[in-house]
Amino acid sequence: MRNRSRLIRLTLSYGVLIVMSIMILYPLAWTIGASFNPGNSLISTSIIPKNPTLAHYKELFEGSASLPYGQWYVNSVKISFFTMVGAIISVSFTGYAFSRFRFKGKKNTLTVFLLLQMIPQFSALIALFVLAQMLDMVNSHWLLILLYIGGLIPMNTYLMKGYMDSIPMELDESARIDGASFTRTFWQIIMPLSKPMLAVVAMNGFTVPLGDFVLSSVILRKTEAYTLPIGLFNLVNEVMGASYTTFAAGAILISIPIAIVFLLLQRNFVSGLTTGGTKG
Repeated sequence: MRNRSRLIRLTLSYGVLIVMSIMILYPLAWTIGASFNPGNSLISTSIIPKNPTLAHYKELFEGSASLPYGQWYVNSVKISFFTMVGAIISVSFTGYAFSRFRFKGKKNTLTVFLLLQMIPQFSALIALFVLAQMLDMVNSHWLLILLYIGGLIPMNTYLMKGYMDSIPMELDESARIDGASFTRTFWQIIMPLSKPMLAVVAMNGFTVPLGDFVLSSVILRKTEAYTLPIGLFNLVNEVMGASYTTFAAGAILISIPIAIVFLLLQRNFVSGLTTGGTKG
């Protein structure tokens, strides 16, 4: 009876895993296949192209005025990199403050951070566009970077605090007995021990700009200032000139920097995500 129950559970588990794998891999396989299919139409596209071609990839890097894909790629990587760096620095400070210090309104502030995640991003788009106009920073990548960093602070601060709470306070006390200041304790003890959660924050900071369309399309209005999501959307938004296969090629190339960052951070990524989500 036990063996039968175990067999049923294993069958259901593997069944769910297979279904989820298909749901994840099929769109990816279709996109890769479409990027090598000749022509621009979806009708003639197949997962395994009969006459594979690299024409769409070449088209992306020809540098035409209507399709400056290389510039979009540089813009996206630049914004993602500085967002990642800014998120790591700001979240490290806020997480350390909430974890190690007592101050008035601490619990209420953490609650507000969680509530902010429930507000849809598009509800503030008009206000952000007006702000960009007032500051004369429409088409500014730096304004977009600051907005991304600000949006990443609430939830990532909560995760960082939860992880730092798992670091024994005795380490801080021992460092202060030895004459270390709060700053030295932060940089030489807390930060090295927080590498797993820093990897999570870094991954979040890098991937959010590469996947965002709504906010970036409000701030960036010039073609040369576009990021990849805006530029690729325009490829399939034209009624008469939509190029779905070129879009597929461009979408595949977006995953390259994400994959590189993930490979660099994967050693710490999983442990940081699980620990930060359960502690605190």
